[in-house]
Amino acid sequence: MTASTRGREPVDWGVVRAMLRRDLGAIARSKALLLPMLFLPTVLLVLLPLSIGLAANGKTVRVERALEFLPDRLVQPVLAHPSDERLVILVLGYLVAPLFLIVPLMVSAVTASDTFAGEKERRTLETLLHLPIRDRDLYLSKLLGGFLPATLVSWVGFVVYAVLANIVCWPVMGRVFLPTWRWMILIFWVAPAVAALGLGVMVRVSTRVNTTQEAQQLGGAVVLPLVMLAVGQTTGLLLTGVATAVLAGAAVWGVAIFLNVRGAKAFTRDRMGTRL
Repeated sequence: MTASTRGREPVDWGVVRAMLRRDLGAIARSKALLLPMLFLPTVLLVLLPLSIGLAANGKTVRVERALEFLPDRLVQPVLAHPSDERLVILVLGYLVAPLFLIVPLMVSAVTASDTFAGEKERRTLETLLHLPIRDRDLYLSKLLGGFLPATLVSWVGFVVYAVLANIVCWPVMGRVFLPTWRWMILIFWVAPAVAALGLGVMVRVSTRVNTTQEAQQLGGAVVLPLVMLAVGQTTGLLLTGVATAVLAGAAVWGVAIFLNVRGAKAFTRDRMGTRL
């Protein structure tokens, strides 16, 4: 059977699910992976809305002077609201959005760093490479093992964030102000794309190093520019039309798919075996 013929074989989803159960169970048992995954979402999605809601309720913070230093495209939507609502709208409606996309990037980086480097560190990679699994199915299971936790943390975290923000800020807002359609696109379309983009980089890094710490250090240098780009562009997405946000997400998906497909094609057991 030729390589091109093997490439056209359907994915063995039974094998992929079995590998996923194994990898997700390992993540659930590892405090070294769970704590970093949960710390940042807790700060951004729980503590931040609580603190902003309390500040707005107490009317101790005014944002008019701060608005002088912000772009007009951001200032005008905030000024359209009553003065007591502006802090909530500015911070929870707009400024948190760039920080929010750090969550899927960070979670995917943490989980992806453990894909192959963690197997080497635990001395289980050789056993894994001898399993009767096609290279493509093995690589796909490792990708999904990083993608699913990152996406789940982002989606569940946003639900918690929106619920808390609406409850704590109800005395000021008097209405449900989150989510908006643009926030929905950001969370359910752009955030998974960002997670997939991070995986496209980090899984390939993980195949080339020997420990998760090395993978996180090297991958951090590669992922950091992606974080800066996400932070720089996300608020702009919330200020543009829905169609623009959808197209931006599609562009991220395109790059992520390209990186992950190339990674899958480049991955072979023989190549991994030489790095044991």
